[in-house]
Amino acid sequence: MIKYAIPKNNKDLKITLDEFVEKFNNKEAILVDIRMPFERNIFKIPFALEISPEEIEEKIDTLPKDKLIVIACPNQGRSPFAAAYLKEKGFNAKFLENGLINLMQTLRGGEAKKLKV
Repeated sequence: MIKYAIPKNNKDLKITLDEFVEKFNNKEAILVDIRMPFERNIFKIPFALEISPEEIEEKIDTLPKDKLIVIACPNQGRSPFAAAYLKEKGFNAKFLENGLINLMQTLRGGEAKKLKV
C-alpha cells in the first residue's frame, strides 16, 4: 500500500469527476461514500453505497469485483487510503479527485442531469 504514497503511483488511484460520470453512466463504476455517519447526516448521496472507514474491512465482500469502485469522502483526506487498501485486496479502485464537495458543487442545478441515476 505504501507504493501509492509515491506521486507517480498515486496518479493511478485518482479519477476525475468527468471520468467518474462517464464510467458511472455506462454502469462501469459505483460510488462508495466513506464519510462517517455524522457527516452523512449533513447531506445524503442517494446513488452512493455508504460504508464508513472502519467498516471497509468487514464489508469488503459486498463490493463488486466487476466494476470500478470509486471511493469518495468530503475532500480527499481518507479516500486515497481506502482506494489503496482495496487495490491491494485485488479490487479495481480509485478515489474521486477533489472529493464529494466538488461533486456536489459541480453537479448542482441543471448540471445534475449529466449523471444518470
